[in-house]
This record gives sequence, structure tokens and C-alpha cells, in this order.
Amino acid sequence: MGAAIIVLGPGALAVARQLRERLPGSAIHGLRDRVGDDVDVPYEQFGRHLCELHAAGTPIVAICAAGIVIRALAARVAGAQKDADPAVLAVAEDGSAVVPLLGGLSGVNDLAREIGAALGVAPAITTSGELRFGACLLDPPEGYALASLDEGKRFVSDLLAGAPVRISGEAPWLEPLRFTRTDDAARVIRITPQAGDGEAGELRIHPRSVAVAIDCDREDADALERDVGAALDRCGLARRSLATLIAPRRHMRRAALREAATRLGAAVRYVEIEHDAAPSQWLACGLPAPYRLAEESPTLAIAVAPSPLDPAQIGQARGSVAVVGLGPGSRDFMIPAARAALERATDILGYSTYVEMAGPLGPHQRAHGTDNREEMQRARHAFALASEGRHVAIVSSGDPGIFAMAAAVLEALESAADPAWHDVELTILPGVSAAIATAAMAGAPLGHDFCLISLSDNLKPWDVIEKRLRLAAEADLVMGFYNPISKARPWQLERALELIRMYHDSNTPVVLGRDIQRPGARLVSLSLGELTADQVDMRTTVIVGSSTTRRFPRDDASDWVYTPRWYPAPN
Repeated sequence: MGAAIIVLGPGALAVARQLRERLPGSAIHGLRDRVGDDVDVPYEQFGRHLCELHAAGTPIVAICAAGIVIRALAARVAGAQKDADPAVLAVAEDGSAVVPLLGGLSGVNDLAREIGAALGVAPAITTSGELRFGACLLDPPEGYALASLDEGKRFVSDLLAGAPVRISGEAPWLEPLRFTRTDDAARVIRITPQAGDGEAGELRIHPRSVAVAIDCDREDADALERDVGAALDRCGLARRSLATLIAPRRHMRRAALREAATRLGAAVRYVEIEHDAAPSQWLACGLPAPYRLAEESPTLAIAVAPSPLDPAQIGQARGSVAVVGLGPGSRDFMIPAARAALERATDILGYSTYVEMAGPLGPHQRAHGTDNREEMQRARHAFALASEGRHVAIVSSGDPGIFAMAAAVLEALESAADPAWHDVELTILPGVSAAIATAAMAGAPLGHDFCLISLSDNLKPWDVIEKRLRLAAEADLVMGFYNPISKARPWQLERALELIRMYHDSNTPVVLGRDIQRPGARLVSLSLGELTADQVDMRTTVIVGSSTTRRFPRDDASDWVYTPRWYPAPN
């Protein structure tokens, strides 16, 4: 997960940008009234924002005094479990100091070293175990899991008091650590996939070296979780040693398997295998040699490797396509699920302008910017990438389901001849549309029944547009116009207004929103009689009110515009 790089003023922006380049997937969060919108995520109140990030488990790099961060989070972390804290660090505004504050079991010291290397300073690490031994035993590296945090705390306390230790099992990362070692030490660090509480004076660390192949023809996550757990128990294997579940590619759409894997803390990998192959053959197809077979049955097989397994090197992951609405422009108008999809993505596809809006991209991400009219090619490219196991985000401004990419993606999927495209996980994440953002800035012009109409005749004939305009005006709907005018069709908005004026009087309120929630945004309210086509361009959203839409002055010399929720009773 990328970090939230918090700045309080413009003086911290230089260091923040330097760290964003070094930390993949990270974003700069800035206090709006001091840094404006020149950041990825503006926020209003420092303490509340930090607490929200901490509650979401987001790593925090605050470029400010450590005391400010401590006071902001003190009430939240009081009495909380130590292993629940995300990494929290304070960095001096000039980059001269890096102080890890919270998250010793979430990699905060490793993050501090990474930041220190970027800034050319030594991080102020104060964790006793790390200072004495060179690493935190309670936070093993990827591929290993601590059996018991409570036992681990007591064990580390004994070592800090000078007790010697011996190591049983293979864990290369332990070799350079500065322990007092003797062959007959009473205390032992045991590296083993075997379950059990161990002996007194034992710290048990489990290598994630176990793979389970399981038949998942049934959609019952509870049963799958129980079956895997029971099989591990029969073999005396710790559940924390489980690295991956392996299944045939034909089971890629089984939601129960993915749910069971999530509960077990394991990855799911898929292998191409004959339909009648046994689970042990799935293991043979996916796992690197050597390994031993711990259990085998017609529906399940367990393998134990001599060292941690890397699921990314086994078979294939289930790919995904997320159609993401970026909102109108400002990142604080983007929903959290959309941000998460962008962070997860390996590939970002879209119109080049929107791909740039989705940034900054991490070094693990590839951008695929294309022309605005290549929707179907873009959708097909996305499914081709995802069917190889990649995680793809297709980005649209506003909402992807309103005159945007979601429809093209579904059209591409419906007509797909490749069955692998249908195995891909597809999600469509909504965004704040241009019409909704414009309406919110103006007040509530969409407060009653309304419709949205694109005035572009690139994909539908103009006579259809005219018919819809006529019927919508006759029905007295509020109308929002997308693509209202362009160099190729400068006459169409004027023609649309001619039709509307046949049904609405000249005092009907109109709202024009240009680049709302982007730099240079402009909001204008006027009457239908005052509106002319030269006041509008392709980046303007036009909202024409109904007979009940009203407007009245507000303090900033503009107008509030709203459509009441009631409607006059017929005579």
C-alpha cells in the first residue's frame, strides 16, 4: 500500500515530491487553506485527517514536527493493540530527520530506512531489538510469519537481557543478526512450518512454504476453509505457513475459493491442467521442485517446500479490470474504492489526459494512454492484459457509466470470443459526474426529475437527439447537456436551444459549469433568454431548468439554483 505523505504548508512540498517518487503508489496530502489544490489529496483538518488515515490502515509520512503527529493520534492509539498500527513517521520539513513513531510490526523501520536513503540521512530508529540485533524479530520479512506475538515479546525481552540463543531451521535473514549464540542455548529460534506452542524459551517462526491444491466445485467458502484447516491440522502444519491455494484455471470464477483464501491469509493461483487431473498433479504443474507431499486425496493435496514460496511464481493470478470514475478533477472528489483500484493496478488505460489525471503512477505501473475515440480498442486491450493475470484500471473522468468507458467495456465483454476474458474480475466504480459536480456547486438544480443528453452525433443521428430534446422539454424535465458544442459541430447547441425555447420561457434558469473541481473552474447562472452558444465550449456542462426551477442571490454575488421536490398540481 502506498503511503499518505502529509504536508502542512508549501515549504514541505519539495521533500514530499521527492518521497513520492521513491515510494510507489504514494500520494501527497496537503492542508487546503495553506497549499491549495497543488497536491494529490487536499484535506481540511490535520488531526481528523490523520485519524481517518490511521483507522484505514494507511501508512503515514508526516512532514512536520513529531509532536504534532503524536498529539493528533494520541487519543486514537491509547489502549490499541500494537500490531494494529500502520507505519507512522515524522520527517523534518527540510528532510534532515526521519523519525519512526508507530508501526514497529508494520514495517515502519524499513520504511524509515527507505526514506532516509532517499534523503541521505540516518533514520532515528529507537526500537531496542533492532538497535541491538539489527532487525525486529517480531516483524519477520515477507515469506515468514510469527507464531505468537505474546511469546515473541517475552523471548525478545530475554535476549535483550543477554540470554544466548540458537537457531533451528533455515532462515538466511537471521544469519547476520547480532545475537549471542551458543549450541547449547536454552532459548531457540525455531524456523518450522509445523504447528504447536513449542517448548519454553522457544520463538517459533513459520516459513510460508505450504501450498494446498483443493477441488472447489462447490460454492461454499465456509466448507472450503474448514477442509483446508482440517487438512493442515492432520499434517501438523501451522495455518500461518500456508502461502497459496492452487486450483485449475477453469475454477477462476469461483468466488468461494477466493473468499476462503482471504480468510486463510493465502494467495490463490490457477494452473492450466487437464480436467481429470488429481490435485497432486495441480501441485506438480504449479510448484517449483523440490517439495514433499504431506497429504493427498481425490479432492485435496498439500505440499511443503523447503523454503518460503513466492505465489507470484506459481501458475497465474486471476486478472481484473476496474472501470474507474476519477470524478470531475479534484482527488478529494474521488471515492476511496477508486483510489484503491488505482493503487492495485499494474496497468492504467484511458484517454491520455485522464491517465495523467490518475497519476502519479508507481514504478510497478504501466500507462497506456490513447486517443479519446479509441474506446473499443482500449476495452479489448484491457481484457487481453487482464486475461494474463494483470490488474487493469480503465479511467474515465466523472462517472464511467455516463457517456464513458463502462458501456464500451461491457460491449467488448459481451462480444468476446475468448473465454478467458469472461474469467476476469470486472468491477465498475462510480465517480462524481460533471453534471452532479456542477449541480452541487450551483445548489440543487437536479432536485427533481431530470435527464442527461449528449449533443454529440458521433454515435447517434442528430434526428434522434432532436426528438429526445423535444420530448424532454415537453415533459418539463431538467436537462443536462454533455458534449454541447465543438469545432466540428458549432451549430448544434443553438439548434437545441431553439427547440427548448418552444416549450420554456426565457426566464428559465440555466447553469453553466466549466472545468468544475479543476484549476480555472467557472460556474455561471443565467436565464435561458441570456444563454448563447458562444458562452459554451466542449468542457462546459449545461443544465437547463424546468418550469419549477428557481434561483435567488447568495452572499458571493452569484445565485443559488434549485428545483423544488414538489410539483404543481394540474389545474
